Parts: sequence; C-alpha cells; structure tokens
Amino acid sequence: MERRKFIKAAGIAGVTGAAAAASAFPKPAIAQERIEFAMVSTWPRDFPGLGTGAQRLAERIGVMSEGRIQMQYFAAGERVGAFDSFDEVASNNAQGYHAADYYWKGKNPGWAFFTAVPFGLTYTEMNAWIRFGGGQELWDELGSEFGLKGLMAGNTGVQMGGWFRKEINSADDLKGLKMRIPGLGGDVMAKLGASPVSLPGGQIYENLVSGAIDATEWVGPWNDAFMKFYEAAKFYYYPGMHEPGAMLALGLNASFWGKLSKSDQAIIEAAAASENDWMMSEYNAKSGAALQDLITNQGVQLRQFSDEIYDSFSEAAEEVFEEVQAHSDLSSRIYNSFLKSRADVGAWTNISDQAYVQQRNRVLGL
Repeated sequence: MERRKFIKAAGIAGVTGAAAAASAFPKPAIAQERIEFAMVSTWPRDFPGLGTGAQRLAERIGVMSEGRIQMQYFAAGERVGAFDSFDEVASNNAQGYHAADYYWKGKNPGWAFFTAVPFGLTYTEMNAWIRFGGGQELWDELGSEFGLKGLMAGNTGVQMGGWFRKEINSADDLKGLKMRIPGLGGDVMAKLGASPVSLPGGQIYENLVSGAIDATEWVGPWNDAFMKFYEAAKFYYYPGMHEPGAMLALGLNASFWGKLSKSDQAIIEAAAASENDWMMSEYNAKSGAALQDLITNQGVQLRQFSDEIYDSFSEAAEEVFEEVQAHSDLSSRIYNSFLKSRADVGAWTNISDQAYVQQRNRVLGL
C-alpha cells in the first residue's frame, strides 16, 4: 500500500518572529523528545478494512503529532504472530496493538465484551456504552490487570452468520461442524454441538479449502469476497448473532500510556476515535455492492437463519453468559453493565433508528 507523504510544517521565519514565539510558549512545547511507538496487529498487511484501517490509524497518529510520535507498524507475522500481539504489548516490547479484544477471552471472558458478544451491541450502541455507560471504565479496570489501556479504534458493524458447505436448516445441522468462530460466539456454537476453531484471518482460506474446517465466519461481504470463501462454500448465512457490532481496539501498554503528556494522549485518543468512525463508514459503503457481486457473479446462495435456529442460539448464549458471570467479580460486573446498556439504549433505538428504517424501507420497497 502506497503511503502518503506529509510535509512538515514550515518554521517561523525571521529572528524576531522566532524570539517572540519562544517567549510565548514554555520550553517543553518547543523542543519535545521524539517518541518511539511500535504497533503490532492481528491483520495481514493491506487487508481491506481491518488491515488498512490499522495502517491508517498508525499514519494518522504520526501526522497529527507532526512526526514527533515515530510510528512503526507491523502486520501479523511481521514482528510477532497475530495472537502474540497481546503479550508483545503487555510486556512493552511493542507499545500498542490493533486487534479484536475477544481474542484474549482465555485470559478473562470479560475481554469479549470489548469486541462483540452474542446478542450484543450494534456499532452505535457500543459507542454509547463505552463512552457514556461505564464501558470505558470497566475496560480500563480489566486492562489494568494486564498492564494495558484500550481505546475504540474501528468497527465492522453487524457481521454475517458465516459460510457453510451445506444448508443449515435446524440447530441439529450444527452438530459436529468444525467452524472457525472465535469469542463467546464460538462458545455458543460449542453448546450446540459444533467444534469452534480460532484462526487468524490469514489462515482461514487454506483451512476451508482443505476441509480442515467445514464453515467459517469472518466479517461481511466486502472482506469475505476478498478472501474468496465462495470457492469452498456457497451457503452464506445472515445475520450473525455473534458479532452485531464488532469493535476493534487500539491496545496500549499502560506504562507507556501513563508516561505520555496529556496532549500526546489526546492526539492518540483523537486518532483512534477518528478511525472508529472511518472504518465503520467504509464497511457500510462497500458491503452492499460486494454482496450483490457474490450473488450475481459467484453463485453464492444467501440464506437467513430460521427463528428456530436463532432461538437455539439465544438459549445457548444464556448458558455462556452464566459461565462468564461465574468467572470473576469483574467479568460479572462487565456483563451486568453491558446488560443495562443493551436494555436502555436498545429500547431507545427500537423506536428511533429501527422504527424509522423499517418504515422508510417499507415505503420505498427496499
């Protein structure tokens, strides 16, 4: 991916002007040390949306700091393996990662809530919970146990249910299925008799083509078309119960974060918030056309999960959430905070966003 070149701001011309400027600002604001910031990620380099979004975030931090924060970006496998990103940053070998935090649920199931959980929050609901519903404070508390600080830094929106080699007509059809699906969504599938497998994005296609897995979820039409999953599986199911608004994280080493100035923290926060918006906008802009191409030109058969299957998902999810609450006091508090936000914000969106879209689409015949 060709990187843009940025021009450094011109210096103040003239001795008099420079002297005046020097007297107007404290010394640290004029001569600040450069900060080395290595960012690792769980995505392949230049991978549409996830990878390019992470690269865009790294670029933006460098630009906003006028190059003072020296960014080095490493895609999955370039410095460490995708799933080694957590430990690389917790140990301060790298200063930040871009990833889906549900990858770390084995360390504490609470991490899953800061990406997506079954029957969870949409993009707008997630933003509300993190920023105004106590989510960020709980995320900080969880991160502090591992020496990390998390920031929202991307979202893919409501994801598809996945690619299957055969039709899924009932919950029984899931039994014995080897499916790539991480997070608590994978735990739900396990409750229904499937065998969930957690694989980084770069390894999914080869496992699906070889038959090592029978099904996979990934993101949605734009990313899934790029991955060419349709070459191995033709049944494409929606909607995904497992990731209704998958949030991506900029995970920072807490010690590194704590030593930054308030202004540098604000720069990084602003860059991450910007990417949170840009990524979601890009997914919404490109997924519709990609889906139509999959159906028209690739022979993909679009299928909707039946109500009976969705009811089975819900029953299994309740069992999973009981286990989350039993894990620890913190994971229980995260779950209950999430639950309250889902009820409060969900009740409002039901008569605002959802009600409007339903009526608009009815009138327009969409």
